[in-house]
Amino acid sequence: MRFTLSSSALSNRLSTLSKVINTKNSLPILDCFLFEVIGNQLTITASDSENVMKTTMTLDNADDEGNFAVQNRTILDAVKELPEQPLTLDIDLESYTVKVIYQNGIYNFTAQNAEEYPRPQIMSENSSVINIDSNVLSNNINRSIFATAQDELRPVMNGIYFDMTPDALAIVASDGHKLVRNKNYTIKSEVPAAFILPKKPATLLKNVLQRDGGDVVIRFNERNAEIKFGESTLSCRLIEGRYPNYNSVIPMNNPNQITIDRKSLIGALRRVLPFASDSSQLIRFRVESGKLTLSSEDIDFATSAKEELTCEYSGTPMSIGFKGPSLTEILNNLDSEEVIVELADPSRAGLIVPSEQPENEDVLMLIMPMLLND
Repeated sequence: MRFTLSSSALSNRLSTLSKVINTKNSLPILDCFLFEVIGNQLTITASDSENVMKTTMTLDNADDEGNFAVQNRTILDAVKELPEQPLTLDIDLESYTVKVIYQNGIYNFTAQNAEEYPRPQIMSENSSVINIDSNVLSNNINRSIFATAQDELRPVMNGIYFDMTPDALAIVASDGHKLVRNKNYTIKSEVPAAFILPKKPATLLKNVLQRDGGDVVIRFNERNAEIKFGESTLSCRLIEGRYPNYNSVIPMNNPNQITIDRKSLIGALRRVLPFASDSSQLIRFRVESGKLTLSSEDIDFATSAKEELTCEYSGTPMSIGFKGPSLTEILNNLDSEEVIVELADPSRAGLIVPSEQPENEDVLMLIMPMLLND
């Protein structure tokens, strides 16, 4: 079997797919890419047994059909240094010898029989379906993934929750101390449906979606999801279990509102945080009309810091404590120029929302306060 394709196109696809493959695999065949030629189409697959990603390319020409598996490092190293040029692969499907012929040279290596390669589950006809713009999905995953947990006792918290209701699609992540909820009002379903996407496939999508553009089609049932975007498909096993009722922890009435420049607040946090206690990383907010004061201290090392910022504030003067790194992460994952911090009292969760919401969306981030000693 012999076929020809673009070297840079192959290199780009392989480098994206390689992110699926684990450094240590339970099955040796999972160290390989699966190549399948049918007609004038090449499909390349990578898998770690729970996540399977495949991409389809149109070949310049092909003289036969067949499949074989190649060690991922061998083929990646072979093509990544080549400049853009036609690349011909000549495979003997009996002896599994591979020749890669390029402009000024040739590579020789061996392939493997593809029969052992695991195949993804076929999605049933009664699966639920979500159609979403790839940039919207990418932005939502980018905004949410930092808030997922690493909790062995509650694995449902380790992924991103997709909750489709008659009102909107909510994409949620939480580790119990911070929470992100993205609502998209253009996507809804009369029949409620939900799934929890694990962190690895979410990270894979985050890295590949923006380049593809166009629509993403997500089909899912209780155990598996199939996500189609551009010329690629990602099939993955979902986290099974019941996600906590995230709406119940979001306060409905936080009357004290701070409107402040987001980058100025991040800068102040970065300057004040090094002087906080290593164990608590507590930052104290003291807010009154027109002024927000950030302060930190470490009694053990006799260090402290204080910085004042101007802000708009409507509410009663109050002091509240937050964990500095968590607050910085939340602010870094918003992209509006100003943010609104909504507070009720020092013991209740604070809400942080962008001053301008994305079109047809409602983005909200929540942070639990820390106890102040005075």
